Amino acid sequence: MVNSDIPDNTQSDSHQVSDKDITSLKELMDEANRIVIFTGAGISAESGIATYRGHGGIWTKYDAEKYASIDYFRRDPSYYWNFFKDVRHDMMADAQPSASHIAVAELERQGRVSSIITQNIDNLHYKAGSKRVLELHGNTTRFYCCDCRAPYTMTEAKNILDERLPPLCLKCSGVLRPDVVLFGEMLPADVIDEAHREAQMCDLMIVIGSSLVVYPAANLPYQAKSSGAKLVIINIDPTPLDSVADLYIHRPAGEVFPQAAGMKDE
Repeated sequence: MVNSDIPDNTQSDSHQVSDKDITSLKELMDEANRIVIFTGAGISAESGIATYRGHGGIWTKYDAEKYASIDYFRRDPSYYWNFFKDVRHDMMADAQPSASHIAVAELERQGRVSSIITQNIDNLHYKAGSKRVLELHGNTTRFYCCDCRAPYTMTEAKNILDERLPPLCLKCSGVLRPDVVLFGEMLPADVIDEAHREAQMCDLMIVIGSSLVVYPAANLPYQAKSSGAKLVIINIDPTPLDSVADLYIHRPAGEVFPQAAGMKDE
């Protein structure tokens, strides 16, 4: 295991550590034939989307047990929709992919990345151009009717929301809901099954910006490692899987991943 969590005392030392991180990561990527990327909130923090955990995370500002709970949504869907209108809509609509999102998409275009498994619901992998994205927790830019399941885009849902709260389906007057996994709901079986297959088949999994504490999603990197793959973890804070990783880097992904992927450091 390569430990890159090394304190730096001078600007020169910091630069050398960064170069070592990039070199070590690039070597593992060059040796791999089938790379799977696993992403969490940290990759989107560089796009201006607040993380859910840690200092300043959304969990510390809003009552997640209300706006992210299926039970509470059924009792009072207006709570979620007020949150969406006041916070979520602008945050998601304005956010743009980070350099790491773009690097992941470019590696997929080159055929080096077989899939992206993400815990995020922000749609930024698709915005960056990625095609094969396994969204474990859904996508907050998509909506559907609780009754007839008619689909709605973010713009369509927002337009209805501007007229009434909560927004109702134009076809059957059922309540609209986000196409995300709320607390109390199961992960989509087809997506998690495909994610397990990808974890078993890859020879390198790169975790970007995940604390690896939310299960069952956090079990996928461990499954990849147990199946013989190399494991890289890029996350600002330590994770429970650092001890089994082949390389862990406690730095923002944007400082190392785009350069290791062959993109110029802007």
